[in-house]
Amino acid sequence: MLRKALDGLTVVDFTQIGAGPTCTMLLADMGARVLKVEAPTGELGRQLGPGWIGDDSALFHGFNRNKLGIAIDLKSPSGIDVARQLIAGADVLVESMRPGVMRRLGLGFEQLAPAHPSLVYCSISAYGQQGPYADRAGVDGILQADSGLMSLIGVEGSEPCKVQAPVVDVMTGYVASVGILAKLAQRARDGQGGHLDVNLLNSALALQQSSLTSYFADEQLPVRAGSAAPYSAPNQAFRTSDGWVMVAAYMPDRWERLCALLGLREATTDPRFATSPLRVAHRHAMVEALTAVFITRSTEFWLAELQSADILCARVATYRDVLHHPQVAANGMLSHAEHPELGRIAMPGFPINSESMNAEPFRPAPSCGRDTHSVLREAGFPDARIAELQHSGAIHCARRAEATASE
Repeated sequence: MLRKALDGLTVVDFTQIGAGPTCTMLLADMGARVLKVEAPTGELGRQLGPGWIGDDSALFHGFNRNKLGIAIDLKSPSGIDVARQLIAGADVLVESMRPGVMRRLGLGFEQLAPAHPSLVYCSISAYGQQGPYADRAGVDGILQADSGLMSLIGVEGSEPCKVQAPVVDVMTGYVASVGILAKLAQRARDGQGGHLDVNLLNSALALQQSSLTSYFADEQLPVRAGSAAPYSAPNQAFRTSDGWVMVAAYMPDRWERLCALLGLREATTDPRFATSPLRVAHRHAMVEALTAVFITRSTEFWLAELQSADILCARVATYRDVLHHPQVAANGMLSHAEHPELGRIAMPGFPINSESMNAEPFRPAPSCGRDTHSVLREAGFPDARIAELQHSGAIHCARRAEATASE
């Protein structure tokens, strides 16, 4: 079972907000022991709302399940010593500081590698570890803009739009997890760890594989086309009497069936619509003809008609619709964590083998410092030393009652 695939693997997680936490969440979902290191005041992602669960943002809960929460002050020499001892027992380190910060803390790859040659060290940044933009900070929206992705989103003539879900962050998290798993497979053969440079810019470009390849081919800048695919038609959403229906009927046989279904047989002989590339070129005329029919009936009516004719279609769903989607339920993709104080916290689950992976509740995202005491004890710190570190402010331990309740 994938939930136990990475049993025995320890990951020290120095990341926050979206990309890094996505990566380490995936590793935790597959059984890795992930030690999430935060400052005693908590990471920035806890503050990003609206969307609150208890005192923390829903975003934080969504990206940090299954992890152990460790609170360390990395500005303190004693805190750095604690971090070094945790790293000494780890297989993987993931960090999302600006390039150079971990080095200044004495925790850079080059500084750790001599003593830990098998350590897989993954750096996640906005632009990469070297180059003219390496020192620049960046978040999902900035990279949606700088990578060209934002130029694709919206309708012709509209102001710039972004994908509201943090797709670049999440893509980067998945890319990082793939890189880590590949490096671990390599390590199993030669015993050597290594450094992985993962960044939002590269991930955002990879996300646009088809669009960028098309631009390289003809150097034609894409035009914002709303829901329409730039490479085929019809392949977009059409307004109905009570909503929208997405239709993909650009294949020759499906185009003919669509025209017959809509009573537009003349469209099949219209030279402007003879092929998908021609329909793309004359998209406005095609959309006008099809919309005039789609708008006369409801979304439910058209879904039934289109499906009966084997024409690819879907309602343009809201999240309320998604929660009641029968295939989402069948796939077992909706899951939850059981929090000792906040109760059931619903969230999307793990996307591979989802029915079995999401059958049992996840461990909830940790409160700040929830597991500091227990993890340090396991790492060999005596209780007296833990108390001393807590008193000095080098670490933060959650209330014992709270920590015990989460175990």
